[in-house]
Amino acid sequence: MGDFINSFAVLEDDGSVTLIDCGVKRAPASIVKGLAHLGKDPSDVQSIIVTHAHSDHAGGAATMVQKTGVDGVTVHADDADFIRSGSAAPRDASTRLGAIFQRLPGGGFPPVAVTSVLVDGELIDAGGGLRIHHTPGHSPGHISLMHEPTKTLITGDAIWNMNARMSWPVAAFCTSYRQNQQTAHVLGELDYTVAAFTHGPEIRGNAREQVRGFLQRATKGS
Repeated sequence: MGDFINSFAVLEDDGSVTLIDCGVKRAPASIVKGLAHLGKDPSDVQSIIVTHAHSDHAGGAATMVQKTGVDGVTVHADDADFIRSGSAAPRDASTRLGAIFQRLPGGGFPPVAVTSVLVDGELIDAGGGLRIHHTPGHSPGHISLMHEPTKTLITGDAIWNMNARMSWPVAAFCTSYRQNQQTAHVLGELDYTVAAFTHGPEIRGNAREQVRGFLQRATKGS
């Protein structure tokens, strides 16, 4: 899939792995190959975090839970029930497409057990410190994450970078497109040198400045 839909592996000093997002239902085979490229096996995965309850991020979670042997996934409290039931977070009915999608069947994914829930500002003991930033809008419990030791921001779907061009996610895919735009501004105030996106390639040069520039331009254009 290239960098169309990204998952992330946080490596621990003891050799274990924290996996962030599991892609679509068919993605686990690619994730296992990616782990092997890092010299890791699914059995090395000790924790799975899901950024939000959409099928392109949670679709492969049930399979990855099975392959890794973990008891379930970790997700923000506001998306936990969607993950447990395999139901996609609601769409923004204020948009024409969102209202149509909300009425259509489907859009779900295999249900997954939730072993723990996250809150805004929580620091997870993963890779030396993984900070949770609740950025709702794309879904009620959508999160972005900061790996503090390496100053790497994982935006989740708060901001896309498809074809190396930053944009908002598609409005119809959001629970609240306006809230997504509002909460994404949190990402412009954090301190990081790398910005990693769940859709699109990472930015390694002047990442914070580029994200802030996008946010400023997007705000003026809205």
